[in-house]
Order: sequence, then C-alpha cells, then structure tokens
Amino acid sequence: MNNLQILVSLIDSNRFVFVIFGFHLSYMLVCKDIQKKYETLHVLQGVSMEVKRGEVVSLVGASGAGKSTLLHLLGTLDVPDAGEVWLNDIQVSRLKGKALAQFRNQHIGFIFQFHHLLPEFTALENVCIPGWLGKRPQRQVKDRAAALLERLGLKDRMEHKPAALSGGEQQRVSVARALINQPDIILADEPSGNLDSVNARALHQLFFELRAEMNQTFLIVTHNEELAAQCNRTIHMKDGKIVEATPAASI
Repeated sequence: MNNLQILVSLIDSNRFVFVIFGFHLSYMLVCKDIQKKYETLHVLQGVSMEVKRGEVVSLVGASGAGKSTLLHLLGTLDVPDAGEVWLNDIQVSRLKGKALAQFRNQHIGFIFQFHHLLPEFTALENVCIPGWLGKRPQRQVKDRAAALLERLGLKDRMEHKPAALSGGEQQRVSVARALINQPDIILADEPSGNLDSVNARALHQLFFELRAEMNQTFLIVTHNEELAAQCNRTIHMKDGKIVEATPAASI
C-alpha cells in the first residue's frame, strides 16, 4: 500500500471524493501521459486530460495535431504505446480481446464525420445493431431504437434505408445508434463536417439537448468554431500535445 494514497474528503454526511494514483474520481474519463508513434512519427507526446460526467468538451487544433488519434485511443479503437486510459475507474488500456470489445460496446458511443450506416438495413435496424451485438433482448433494443429515432425527429423515416435519407437524417440516425446502449460517453469525430450550416447547427443543438435530457457526456473533435464556443470546455492540441485547456466546469 506504500504507493497507493487514498485521500478521502467528506463533502456532506454521506458523499465522499477519492483521489487514487492522482486520478480524481469525480472525473469520468481520464487519460495520463498517452504516447503514440507510427513508425518514426510521434503522433501523441504525453497527453493527459480529464472529462467530467455531463460535460460537452471540444477538442480542437490544426489537421495533424493528433486529435483523431487521441479520440481513437480513448475509444479503445487503438492502443497507446504508453500511458493509461481510465473510464469510470476502470483502466481500459489494460483490457484485451472480448473483454475490451464488450466494454466498448456497453460504455462508449461513436459518431463519425461519415455516418457509416449499413446500406442494406433500415434506419431502425442500423440503430439496433450495437444493442443486438451486445446480446440485449431484441424487442427491448427495437423499442429503445424506435423511441430514440422518434426523439430525433425520425419517426416517419424508421423503415427507410440510408440512401433514401438526407445527409442530416443520416447523421441523426448515427446519433441514435451511438445512444442505443446508453453509453457513458459519446466520442464524436467531426460529426458535422459533411453537413451544410443549417443541418450542422441542428446537430450541435441536439448534442446539448441530449446533455440536458440524459446527462449525456460528449467529447467532440471539431474544426467548427461555433460548436467549440458552445461547449463547457475546449482543449487545444498542437503537434501531439495539449497546449491549452480550460478548467473543468461544475456539472
């Protein structure tokens, strides 16, 4: 226990805050000293950051700064060469194989610049797929998928395949898919990058509505200055490092 220091501070009669190995457990997502190389290219150079539950945090910087690489590592889609990633006090950077895939399915949602909907399936079926992959009851998954699509304004588009949907509708289906397993955090990589300004603003507004309604947490890589300005915090990256980050807001 020499290297384990647990600081316990009594907030009120029954609530405690713990700090373990320097990680404040009021943070839902923590990464510490993340390093990543691709051959001789040092893409991430000692990145450390935290995200609180219920925050909407933007990750900004020039192309090539390492934003998407960091997002993929935080989402367990890639493995850091060094450093640690924690989500809900679980060191996910140590998980492997089926345990890692199951954790990702249950706890992390993804939204990408391109919707990545499967063309042969309807909007409803596309939203259901992560739930079915997670071995959840089919009827339960389908009912939740339908409710999410209705909430996102797609009640009359559920049985349409992606090719019959507009760009904005396709991206809203991808948001519903990200939400289907009630993830702890949604990682979004340029989610409005392929949308016109009207649909982009509507999508951005949706993120904040979901935060208000579901206490949903978002970490968003974006070049959209308007979106970044709306977020609780903005983290700036340059040359594989965090060069500026606003303090965590009270949630």
